[in-house]
Amino acid sequence: MIDKEEVLRYHEGRRPGKLEVVASKPCVTQRDLSLAYTPGVAIPCLEIEKNRDRVYDWTAKGNLVAVVSNGTAVLGLGDIGPEAGKPVMEGKGVLFKRFADIDVFDLELNTHDADDIIRTVKLLEPTFGGINLEDIKAPECFYIEETLKKEMNIPVFHDDQHGTAIISGAALLNALELVGKDISEVKLVVNGAGASGIACAKYYISLGARPENVTMCDSRGVIYKGREAGMNPFKEEMAIETEARTLADAMRGADVFLGLSKGGVVTQDMVRSMARPPIIFAMANPDPEITYEDAVAAVPDCIMATGRSDYPNQVNNVLGFPFIFRGALDVRATTINEEMKKAATRALAALAKENIPYSVVKAYRTSGLKFGREYIIPKPFDPRVLLWVAPAVAEAAMKTGVARKTIDLKKYREELEARLGGAHKFMRTIINRACKEPQRIVYPEGENATVLRACDIVLDEGLATPILIGNKARIEAVIAELGLRLHGGVEIIDPLEFSGRQTYIDALYELRKRKGMTRYDARRLIETDHNYFGTMMVRMGDADGIVSGLTHHYPETLRPALQVIGMRDGVKKVASMYAMVLEDKVYFFADTTVNVEPGSEDLAEIALLAAEEARHLGIEPRVALLSFSNFGSVKHPLVTKVQQALQLIRERAPELVVDGEMQADTAVSPEIVQETYPFTAFKDGANVLLFPDLQSSNIAYKLIQHLGKAEAVGPILMGMRNPVHVVQIGSTNEEDVVNMTAIAVLDAHRLKKS
Repeated sequence: MIDKEEVLRYHEGRRPGKLEVVASKPCVTQRDLSLAYTPGVAIPCLEIEKNRDRVYDWTAKGNLVAVVSNGTAVLGLGDIGPEAGKPVMEGKGVLFKRFADIDVFDLELNTHDADDIIRTVKLLEPTFGGINLEDIKAPECFYIEETLKKEMNIPVFHDDQHGTAIISGAALLNALELVGKDISEVKLVVNGAGASGIACAKYYISLGARPENVTMCDSRGVIYKGREAGMNPFKEEMAIETEARTLADAMRGADVFLGLSKGGVVTQDMVRSMARPPIIFAMANPDPEITYEDAVAAVPDCIMATGRSDYPNQVNNVLGFPFIFRGALDVRATTINEEMKKAATRALAALAKENIPYSVVKAYRTSGLKFGREYIIPKPFDPRVLLWVAPAVAEAAMKTGVARKTIDLKKYREELEARLGGAHKFMRTIINRACKEPQRIVYPEGENATVLRACDIVLDEGLATPILIGNKARIEAVIAELGLRLHGGVEIIDPLEFSGRQTYIDALYELRKRKGMTRYDARRLIETDHNYFGTMMVRMGDADGIVSGLTHHYPETLRPALQVIGMRDGVKKVASMYAMVLEDKVYFFADTTVNVEPGSEDLAEIALLAAEEARHLGIEPRVALLSFSNFGSVKHPLVTKVQQALQLIRERAPELVVDGEMQADTAVSPEIVQETYPFTAFKDGANVLLFPDLQSSNIAYKLIQHLGKAEAVGPILMGMRNPVHVVQIGSTNEEDVVNMTAIAVLDAHRLKKS
């Protein structure tokens, strides 16, 4: 639980509130100022005057949404006014940015007059790419949204109405699938006749529910034909012919209950009176119409959803509005229509049936998440929602003719992936290249759940043919437990049942008999050590590369690779590097895991291997040899070692852009180079950083990973005869395994060609 003081401290902090404006272009020099403002800014102004649509190209309009409220229906707090509602609107802005990288200005309007709101919002159309109406009370909210949708040429979306409808609609479709019922046949009860309740009821009808099967209730009871008390035109539209007069009457025999009212209005007896198994969406916040515990106690096989994060199946609007606007903005849609909403619903419903990444499981500190009664909609922190919902919305906009821009959906998904972080963008390029020529990759830890989840992704991407080493029955049991679809797509090999086992034993013995290995040792290693078996598969040509290390320390995984596969011809030292991915840059750090105190000869070889690997991964290398000295400023044996390495590198690869010795800030700061060391080769800074020893490199990459928020891809092992990549021990993130698989596949391409 959180307390009042904690919440207030959070909102005050170093800067009151939750939003700030950050410049997206540099404004450091006089030239920057001239470009950002006068005189340079006149050029885009005049171009936009000629063609108003170019405003999307040269301003923030295309990624800017207004969150507009008058504070008349804030959360469950009622009409608390625009100032009191501002923390909520800022919070909405935070969610737009966090989940879909959309910028927001929150606008709190001091008026109860619906026409004032309409006039104000219409005047703002040149500024914004979309309008998110928020916390405006019914029935005015209906009139405001419908009028603005008709009179504006950008998307207008009242999230209180449609957000809950879209997300709960996905949950409803999946719940009905689980209980084997057709939406056109079920009886639904909606308790709460405000904006959300009416919008949800109408939306369910658009999904296939029959109007006569939808009973709506408010605080006075059932809304029926002929009722006079507490009615308005919007409630009249939902009135049906029925003998039911109370909520309890309406729920008797109902298949689905949707609550958007207040806590505690549904009893266990009401739940027991429903058709079996009942579907109960009790979404009043913070207290549901009936608690999860009471509903399950009343009918254990019910499917229950709430608006709370501490119960299964949270119906949270953050699953909708950021991604719906993302898709709409990116095709410059003129509106958000019904087909776009349904596309979002169908995408969410489909995503819930996919296997859940470990990152999501870890975020929610739970296990065993899979499609079923306690998981009918994705979790809000599932990063895949962006990749599923936004393209579905964009595609629907294009198909229905409301998009002003046509996009390539495959490329669009890749652009969205880049919004999830620099590593996604970096790895997407590598994965796309690797998929052009899939290879056979062996995984010695074939019984490991992380490996199996990774192989599910590898198969989906068409990245490789996975070969799993381990006990077949155990591997198949884990596959079934995780609900993976690997059967037929992977090869499972149990060393004890492998027909070529004796050939492997003989080959290993011949290879190592003059290194102290007996025939007994060779048999034991092939039959019991899966890393030896996996490396022998690669050596014998039965696999193209190997990815391992989740359950073994680095030396234990590297040793079999060195003994069996060995180093490439001409290579004297293997080494490793990490790709450290920042928002818009990639740096390669070497050597980060293998050589503790490399000499000058070793440093030269590591530098050449790192440059080769960076180039192979699509980045032209600029290598900096790091030290505590800048170009001879300090006389010391440690500095001399680096200087000698530089000489060796230049002799062996005169075309390579390399310099040193230099301090780390000199290597990555073009300003320092231009002002103090203009003679160096680095006009744009280095991107391959060679550290003088393992101690400094290991410290550096972990610091920048955790304090600098860089994403680390690696370690990438360099110098082996065949692709060998070692994942960090204990990693539970399947993306680490997928990334290493992609790099192994690319390495196999290169090594086969050479």
